[in-house]
Amino acid sequence: MTTDYQVAVIGGGILGLATALELLRRYPGTGLAVIEKEPALASHQTGHNSGVIHSGIYYRPGSLKARLCLEGSRQLIQFCRERGIPFDLPGKVIVATNSAESERLPGLLQRAQDNGLEGVEMIGPERLRELEPFVSGVRALHVPSTGVVDYKVVAEAYADEVRRFGGDIITSAALTKVERTNGVLRLHTIKANIKIKNLINCAGLHSDEVARLAGTHPSVRIIPFRGEYYTLQPERGHLVKTLIYPVPDPRFPFLGVHFTRRVGGEIEAGPNAVLAMSREGYRKADINVQDILGNLAYPGFWNMGLRYWNIGLAEAYRSFNKRAFLRDLQRLIPDVKEDDLAPGGSGVRAQAVDRSGNLLDDFSISESENAIHVLNAPSPAATASLAIGGHIADLAGQRFGL
Repeated sequence: MTTDYQVAVIGGGILGLATALELLRRYPGTGLAVIEKEPALASHQTGHNSGVIHSGIYYRPGSLKARLCLEGSRQLIQFCRERGIPFDLPGKVIVATNSAESERLPGLLQRAQDNGLEGVEMIGPERLRELEPFVSGVRALHVPSTGVVDYKVVAEAYADEVRRFGGDIITSAALTKVERTNGVLRLHTIKANIKIKNLINCAGLHSDEVARLAGTHPSVRIIPFRGEYYTLQPERGHLVKTLIYPVPDPRFPFLGVHFTRRVGGEIEAGPNAVLAMSREGYRKADINVQDILGNLAYPGFWNMGLRYWNIGLAEAYRSFNKRAFLRDLQRLIPDVKEDDLAPGGSGVRAQAVDRSGNLLDDFSISESENAIHVLNAPSPAATASLAIGGHIADLAGQRFGL
């Protein structure tokens, strides 16, 4: 049976596009299509994040996140320089506001060194005031390699490169069914049916659903968490010069609200991490009954709830209470006032959860017949996109015989 393409990449976000680009770089002439369900590329996680170029300081040494974030950050910056994409490297301070947080900083510094980061240093209150005059802290880590970029612009540049290498990009083509016949996969989409030999699943918020359509039984389910932001009023922009983060609490799975100076100069405060009622639930009112019922039928959802119910309640309260959100921000910058904050955007994080209720901490990539599935790729996947794409392309070369 003839095929339309040798490889189809499902998902036109930054990771799917980076994977397509790296595969075409390694295996020129491969018949490849990126298939995206939305009319525009980068419509979901890629287009709804804070734009941070992560350094790799938080991730367990030896993990895919640690290795690919550092490698990918360097590749991303080089890509932006070569193509004239605006980015900035203002650096980041991770601020301890009390003695308990201060005691956790040496462990983070050691992790930075283990992961190969350069220039990370412990700083006291005087140096902290030089970097961030309005921040309150007993000491901090300064991470100079942290930056910001518009990932939607980066994704569009990846797409241009995919086309230049001969790849096709098909939008408005939501996948509804996958049939397998004599080693050929027939992809049924709302736009057309497409015959392929091999599939790479980079579907983000829908990656577990695509894996099931392709005939596999993933051991995880994607649970969506909405991150909500406030924007600092422009006249108060002097309060933030770099990126300002709290010391992460090892008991909690998320980093906590922080301040980010975007590449355009605007200041964002957030995000929180509240359970979304839809995989694409960017607003509180967004409800998808099918997503809710799927979560309720999944043992991992209940086990996660038993483990993190107190955090979930606190995040929900903060979502509906601006003053509670503000109090967390004031731990870092006491001068921030309620009137300084205007409602900002939001994003939804695709978080894989196993049946025991564990939130997967590392990237997760599984392989099956004729297919590779990216089942967990939250932050720092955008930073690491080219490195992850290269890793997947290498796997594809071996599994697909490219």
